[in-house]
Amino acid sequence: MSVLHESNLPSLKFLHRGKVRDLYEIDSEHLLIVQTDRLSAFDVILPTPIPGKGEVLTAVSNFWFKRLAPVIPNHLTDITPESVVLTEDERTQVRGRAFVTKKLKPLPIEAIVRGYLVGSGWKDYKKTGAVCGIELPAGLQEAQKLPQPLFTPSSKAAVGEHDENISFAHVQKLLGPAMAEQVKKATLALYTAAADYALTRGIIIADTKFEFGTDAAGKLYLIDEALTPDSSRFWPADQYQVGSNPPSFDKQFVRDWLEASGWNKQPPAPQVPADVLQKTAEKYREAQRLLGA
Repeated sequence: MSVLHESNLPSLKFLHRGKVRDLYEIDSEHLLIVQTDRLSAFDVILPTPIPGKGEVLTAVSNFWFKRLAPVIPNHLTDITPESVVLTEDERTQVRGRAFVTKKLKPLPIEAIVRGYLVGSGWKDYKKTGAVCGIELPAGLQEAQKLPQPLFTPSSKAAVGEHDENISFAHVQKLLGPAMAEQVKKATLALYTAAADYALTRGIIIADTKFEFGTDAAGKLYLIDEALTPDSSRFWPADQYQVGSNPPSFDKQFVRDWLEASGWNKQPPAPQVPADVLQKTAEKYREAQRLLGA
């Protein structure tokens, strides 16, 4: 399986290299987003890519963008990525792992939604009885389904820096009250629709992250990627039980290895062993298969 750590497309104007995606300008109205095989964990890019990961992310995102289009429009166009580059080498780099999108203005937050009490939310709850300042009933257990999904937004940090949880009041200051409410409503609606579908395919979506952008008229769009194993916590429904963190179809496997390695979560990240990379790649592909993407 081919591996793409970084794209190199001289026929387009390079704009930005993120944790996973490389961004190019096609023209004044369109962007090319290339999903590489890079993996980030704890906001640090790992030195070792996951073979085929970018193709899985692209297929899964395309599936969800299409399925969730009735909830909110997204940034995809019907232009094929291969048609906007010039050489065969460039076409090979973008085939199956890129989007041509509308050029929109990204909102400066990450829209995180939590349906289950796990990860940093569980740690927060054990200390404070709340998740990101949102009070919850006493006596909840790890991995328990929350009474209702929580909108827990975060700041959008630069590469190498850590995102930080922010309050809804802070979101209102950043976006304005009307747009903040619209983003919250869209986030919860997207999550609910996706989680309901995924459950029919044997997957629990414990939490996920969305990103949004606006056009010149201020219309809201879903952008970036959607509900992939990179941005979501997917659990096998048949192995779920309250009180323990189930094995997951996402990068939690490599996160667990990193935690056990003694790494201090500061760059540079350690080299990840081949067997851990392979197992992670298998989990991503299994999530894609189960979802029907």
